[in-house]
Amino acid sequence: MNRDLIREYIAYLRVEKGLAKNSLSAYESDLSKLKAWTDKNGLAIESLTRQDLREWLIDLGRTKLLDNSKRRLVSALRGFYKFLMIDGHIKDNPAENLDLPQKGLYLPKFLNQAEIDLLLAAPDVSTETGLRDRALLELMYACGLRVSEAVDVKMQDIDIDSGILTTTGKGSKTRRVPVGSSAVEWLKSYFALRRKKENIEVQNLFVTSEGKPLNRQVIYELVKNYGEEAGLKDISPHTLRHSFATHLVQNRADIRSVQQMLGHADISTTQIYTHMTDTHLRRSYERFHPRAKADPTENLPE
Repeated sequence: MNRDLIREYIAYLRVEKGLAKNSLSAYESDLSKLKAWTDKNGLAIESLTRQDLREWLIDLGRTKLLDNSKRRLVSALRGFYKFLMIDGHIKDNPAENLDLPQKGLYLPKFLNQAEIDLLLAAPDVSTETGLRDRALLELMYACGLRVSEAVDVKMQDIDIDSGILTTTGKGSKTRRVPVGSSAVEWLKSYFALRRKKENIEVQNLFVTSEGKPLNRQVIYELVKNYGEEAGLKDISPHTLRHSFATHLVQNRADIRSVQQMLGHADISTTQIYTHMTDTHLRRSYERFHPRAKADPTENLPE
């Protein structure tokens, strides 16, 4: 279905808009990249949110794209989703007002501590599903996990006694990440529940009520739904990862340690969280410092 929607849009551009062959090829290439990303993350193109599109652009931003190519990407997104909305496939355009970052820097969305607390408290832990989801959210935030890493966590990957998670990320690189005491306590409760169930034949830690591993799409949906319950809009599993890293940097964690915990191959990828923290500090300064916006001419002699 996703591929048909792209083809319908390209046909629309060719017939109704009369775009040149090279332009059509470029737009189709751009949207094919988006489809590859959605397939990898278990998502559907027509269900993406504005935050999802931002995260895709962040991923692309790590490649050496020319500024013209980046502008064309955003243009392709705006046009494609406007077409889907007009054609009745979606109700809202997630690419509306979507802009490229200034100077090539995209500052990903993160939650503050109060918002994290609201999100973590959203699952009803009196139910089996709610307890599982609380343990999942706690672990993802405690360790900065990608959604694919959360899917693949096995029972034996967590050393509860020492509070260490072993996970394998991009490029099949394995890393060890500390697990905070709050996450450990919720994992203990979930472990006790999981071990009582007799219909689980897989080693994956997080499973459905039928004993099957959770997939990316299910985790995306539950994070989004719990976010909405908590009054938090446009959040995704990656929002938890961004929040993990941002909070570490805000509390003066060593950037190399954050890099290691995130599993980044390049330190420059991790340094975006330094920029985020600097931006946060600047906004706070301008909002609260009495002389932040003082008139520089007010004390000049007449």
